[in-house]
Amino acid sequence: MLSTYQYPKYEYVQPPEQKSGATQRYPVVVVGAGPVGLAAAIELAQSGVPVVVLDDDDTVSVGSRGVCYAKRALEVLDRLGVGDACVAKGVSWNVGRTFFREEEVYNFNLLPQPDHKRPGMINLQQYYLEEYEVKRAKELPNLDLRFRNKVVSVAPEGNGATLQVETPDGIYTLETDWLVVADGARSGIRRMMDLEIEGKIFMDRFLIADVVMKADFPAERWFWFDPPFHPGQSVLLHRQADNVWRIDFQLGWQADPEEEKKPEKVIPRIKAMLGDDREFDLEWVSVYTFQCRRMHKFRHGRVLFVGDAAHQVSPFGARGANSGIQDTDNLCWKLKLVIDGQAPAALLDSYGEEREFAADENIMNSTRSTDFITPKSKTSLTFRNAVLTLARDHAFARALVNSGRLSVPSYLTESRLNTPDGSAFAGDMVPGAPMDDSPMRENGSDFWLLDRVGQRFMALVHVSDPAALDAATARRFKALADAGIPLEVVLVSPTAGQAPEGLRVFEDYTGRFAERYDSEPGTVYLLRPDQHVAARWRSFDATRLKAALARATCNVQ
Repeated sequence: MLSTYQYPKYEYVQPPEQKSGATQRYPVVVVGAGPVGLAAAIELAQSGVPVVVLDDDDTVSVGSRGVCYAKRALEVLDRLGVGDACVAKGVSWNVGRTFFREEEVYNFNLLPQPDHKRPGMINLQQYYLEEYEVKRAKELPNLDLRFRNKVVSVAPEGNGATLQVETPDGIYTLETDWLVVADGARSGIRRMMDLEIEGKIFMDRFLIADVVMKADFPAERWFWFDPPFHPGQSVLLHRQADNVWRIDFQLGWQADPEEEKKPEKVIPRIKAMLGDDREFDLEWVSVYTFQCRRMHKFRHGRVLFVGDAAHQVSPFGARGANSGIQDTDNLCWKLKLVIDGQAPAALLDSYGEEREFAADENIMNSTRSTDFITPKSKTSLTFRNAVLTLARDHAFARALVNSGRLSVPSYLTESRLNTPDGSAFAGDMVPGAPMDDSPMRENGSDFWLLDRVGQRFMALVHVSDPAALDAATARRFKALADAGIPLEVVLVSPTAGQAPEGLRVFEDYTGRFAERYDSEPGTVYLLRPDQHVAARWRSFDATRLKAALARATCNVQ
């Protein structure tokens, strides 16, 4: 039990299959009601796809586990209806500081430029995120959330999968067209299907200590290399909700995990760090090792792996839950189009391609962070300490400091769903890029761009004056909405002129959109449902736009 959190107990309800004795078939079944599985289920249900979620527990995660949720994950959670609750409860931060022994040698700001809705990061115990997601899931009539339902066997088939599920009332069978596997790092489904996960386990151990204390430290990330209170090792400090502080102590590979978790071992470490006068209470303690591994393929026919079931990284850099949430954001819109018959099943191959690329990127960054934090030779240690010493005064060395490159979204620039640029553009909003945010205004009401895009394809067309748009051009824009794949055309303008009937106008009243997207009158951006750029042009051409939409959905003949 925790002193700051009361665990919910979710009710077990006998499944309809056990009551009737008849096997039922569902469009999608999700296995695992953690942050990633719930994100997938909510997005699918919100888009109109009936979904069943199976979880073998009846509460949220034990211990705080995941802590940091990055700006990109928060933007996805906004679309799932839980972003506001997470930010309101969590501790927002943008600044991180790195110390070598007793001196600060480096700091960074995740969000140096204003005009973004969300902070660079929030710190929030994982159980809160899961609680908010469960609440949201229960609001959706086509989402059946089943607790204490443990999958004990899976039989993949050409058109889906058959599951055997164990409950307090016995075992029942259900069938599904598509199976989304989000049952964590020790995935039972992965094991049942005899699928391997490959990679590296690092020879080091870290102690997590969540402590409750009142402290006036700023809401920042602090990382120490070789501090006087824990010599020769590293330490990380984060503030979470409810005055709970996460402290990570490097222990070394020889440490006995069970021994190190004992209060008589943990408390002296914390007192050495905080001082004898600081009052605190231990909330949760765990010992972990670094792992950087992934499955060779995330798609296996109609079985799709997401989150820790598909890939695992070390916790420094906050790449675990953040990348898992981005997995579901990439997968669900594609699965929806396939289920609706608007795209071929081959579109789901691009889920594997894009998220396997992202996993490799995360593993690379996580491995580099781990190698810097835990040098494995005297030469590596000498190099690292030299970098930290030079970083106090030299910018080139600061770029080499690596206390955990923090989670950022992947730029899917090599995706086959992109249409390459045919004109010159400046900035980062290349095809495959995750969208930047921007303040906007519509009919006198201010909003954030990312709150009005996503979950459907959209074309943003930059015009100097919406009122000057001729009727023929307006008709061509509106005709695209009936082109097959759902597509909305929206005008972006520096002015709030009246648009022709049936068209919306986003007023770029700060000019941030034009700046961040290198946009000018005539520029067109085609946006994917997961808020990645699919294509862009310097002038509107309906034929090119339709071709890019077909390419982004694998509908190319």
